[in-house]
Amino acid sequence: MMDTPIDTDDTRDKDRSIRSIARCIAVLQAINRGSGLTLTEIARSAAIPHPTATRIIKTLIDEGLIEQEPARKRYRPTALVQTLSCGFQNHDRLVVVARPHIMRLTQQFNWPVSLATRVGQAMVVRDSTSTITSLTFNNYYPGWQVPLLPSASGRAYFSFAPQSEQAELLQQYRATGQGIDPLTLRTFESGEAQRRIREQGYAAVARNHYSANPGKTSSIAVPLFEGDKLVGSLAMIFFANAMSMTDAIERLLPPLRMTAETIGGNLLETAE
Repeated sequence: MMDTPIDTDDTRDKDRSIRSIARCIAVLQAINRGSGLTLTEIARSAAIPHPTATRIIKTLIDEGLIEQEPARKRYRPTALVQTLSCGFQNHDRLVVVARPHIMRLTQQFNWPVSLATRVGQAMVVRDSTSTITSLTFNNYYPGWQVPLLPSASGRAYFSFAPQSEQAELLQQYRATGQGIDPLTLRTFESGEAQRRIREQGYAAVARNHYSANPGKTSSIAVPLFEGDKLVGSLAMIFFANAMSMTDAIERLLPPLRMTAETIGGNLLETAE
């Protein structure tokens, strides 16, 4: 008599992510971004139920990754969180090289500039000049994430990425169906969107819906290269009501392109 296969969660959901791990990561990211958060603030930021946040926080405390502040019911990361990034190759040189150039660009036009690199299906801000100008709604600190295909930064990066990388990312989008509307996904799947962006040399998104202030800002972005290697993208963000996209492309795109080219040249000069 043959054994009947047991229908376990592992066999049914072998291709699905483990929700408990995803929630734990969300909690740790929330605490890391806003050190000194209350339990309610953590649950809200991670978009999980209060009891779930409580159990995850207890686990992270037991593992030594976070701690409760003395005399306050607030939680902060410990030095052990650094062990999670031991194998990560940072972009310190990219930030050091780019910083004076993006500061100069913001000082010239007042609009903030963000330097971003791809991590998974998101663009992660490595540096931003939002703190040196009043023409911004929010400070986009290093670690801030914007979605790949809905953002100008992500579109500029994606469109100049190798076809194999594009195919892998599109497959991930099809598998999850998250973070992008079907029409936008179809235009990138057809290749039409990235062909247009490559021909123009830039990506633009009006009235960003994914930002901290949805609909109030627009962005233009260009790819950033070190020689032939795509390393990220450079974006300038401006108030949607203050400047039309046509004016922004005419006035801001040329210096943004020049800044990206200068950074790329400096990266080659400083390469070991």
